[in-house]
Amino acid sequence: MVKSEGPKLVPFFKATCVYFVLWLPTSSPSWFSALIKCLPIFCLWVFLLAHGISFLGAHSSARKILAGLIFSALGDAFLIWQEQGYFSHGLFMFAITHILYSSAFGMKPLNLRAGLIIAVMSGFSYTLLYPYLSGPFTYLVAVYIALIGFMGWRAIAGVQLANDLWTWTKLSACLGAVLFMVSDLTIAVNKFCFPVPHSRAIIMATYYAAQMLIALSAVECQDADAARKRA
Repeated sequence: MVKSEGPKLVPFFKATCVYFVLWLPTSSPSWFSALIKCLPIFCLWVFLLAHGISFLGAHSSARKILAGLIFSALGDAFLIWQEQGYFSHGLFMFAITHILYSSAFGMKPLNLRAGLIIAVMSGFSYTLLYPYLSGPFTYLVAVYIALIGFMGWRAIAGVQLANDLWTWTKLSACLGAVLFMVSDLTIAVNKFCFPVPHSRAIIMATYYAAQMLIALSAVECQDADAARKRA
C-alpha cells in the first residue's frame, strides 16, 4: 500500500505542510488564504484522478468520494469568511459531503450496534451544544450532527474486526470518519460553547488526516480489481 499509494500522496503532504508553515491569520480572510487552505484537498482530487478516469468511471464509490472532496473544498472556502456570515454556507457544503461519503460507504453490513453507539454519541454532542445554540443554528446543527453521525456509522460498520472481515481501506474509512467527527465537534465547541486551546491546529490536523484516509478508502475498488486479475 505504502509503495503504490505513497508517492501519489506526496503533493498532499507538501500542501499540508505549506498550510501549517504559513499559518495565515484567520482575522484577515482572502482568496490567497482560501487557496492555501483548500490546496491539500485539491491534491486529494489529483490523487484520485491519478488512478485513471476509467477507474473512476467504473466505481461509483470512488466518484462519490471525489465529489465529496469537491464539496469539501467549497466548504473550506466558505469557512474562510465565516465571520462575514458564510458559516452556514460552509455547513451546507459539508452536509452534502457527508451524504456523498455515506453513499460511497454503502449500507452493508448494517451493524446496528455501531449505529446505536454513534446515535448515543451524537445525541450527547447535541445536548452539549444545545444551550449555546440560537436561531437557525438550533436545527441546522442538529441536522448536521445527524448527517455526520450517519456517515461515521456507515464507515465504522464496514470494519468487522471480530469476523476478520476487514481491509486496510475499510479501516482507513473508519479512522477518517472518526477524525472528521473529532474535527467538526472541535469546531462546534470552539464556535458555540467556549474557546478550545489550540483549536485551529486540532481542527485542521484531524480534518486533513480524515480527508486523506477517506480518499485512500476509495482505492479498495482498485485493489479488488487487481486481485481478480491475479486470480
